[in-house]
Amino acid sequence: MQPSLYLIPVTLGETSVEQVLPAYNKEIILQIKYYIVENIRSARRFLKKVDRTINIDELTFFELNKHTDHTQLESYLTPIEKGFSVGIISEAGCPAIADPGSDIVAIAQHRDYKVVPLVGPSSILLSLMASGFNGQSFAFQGYLPVDSGDRVKKLKQLEHSIYHDHQTQIFIETPYRNQKLVEDILKHCNPATKLCIAMNITCDNEYIKTQTVKQWAKRLPDMGKQLCIFLLYK
Repeated sequence: MQPSLYLIPVTLGETSVEQVLPAYNKEIILQIKYYIVENIRSARRFLKKVDRTINIDELTFFELNKHTDHTQLESYLTPIEKGFSVGIISEAGCPAIADPGSDIVAIAQHRDYKVVPLVGPSSILLSLMASGFNGQSFAFQGYLPVDSGDRVKKLKQLEHSIYHDHQTQIFIETPYRNQKLVEDILKHCNPATKLCIAMNITCDNEYIKTQTVKQWAKRLPDMGKQLCIFLLYK
C-alpha cells in the first residue's frame, strides 16, 4: 500500500458498518496505524465497531479539533514521510466535509502526498437526494448565525438564492436549537417555500420529509436532541 492520507467515513448515528460502508474500507483500516481524529474516544469506538480484533493500543492518535495547536498539524503527517499511511476519522460522516480535516488535506496536497477519499455516508448528499430539490446547483451553508436577528437576515439571503439562482440551500444546527431554527423559518420565509427536514439519516428512526412552509406550520416533528439537516428550495 502506497503511503497515503486516507479519508475514512464514519457511520451516522448507530447505523451498522455493513449497512453504509464498503468492505474495502475495512481492508484499508486494518492496515493503518496512525489516525488523525476529532475525538480519540469516539474514534477508538468506531474502529472497534469496524473490527473487534483491532488492537487499539498499537495505534497512534493525533487530535484535530478546536483545541488543537495548528502549528502542530504538519507533524501529524510525519508518518507518511516514513512510509506509513495515515487515516482521518471524523465524528460522523465524511472527513473534511463540514469538518476540520480539510486543513490536514490541504497540507497533504501541498506536500504532494497521495490523498484517497473512501466511500461512505454524507448527510448533505443523502438529504439532497431524498429532498426532491435541485441537485444540479446547491450550497451547503454549515451553521446559520446563533443571533436571532442575524439568522433571520441569513434566511432571507438564502431565499433570494433559491428564487433567483434556483439553488438549493442546505444547513445544519446544534440539536437543542433545531426547533428554534425551524420556527424562524416558518415565521419569516415565504409560505410557498419548500423545507425538507431530514433527521437521523441511515438510522432506524430515519425521517426525511419535504413540505411547504405553510404545510409545516400545521405540525412539526419532534426535533429535540435529534441530528437534523435542513434544505430550502422553491
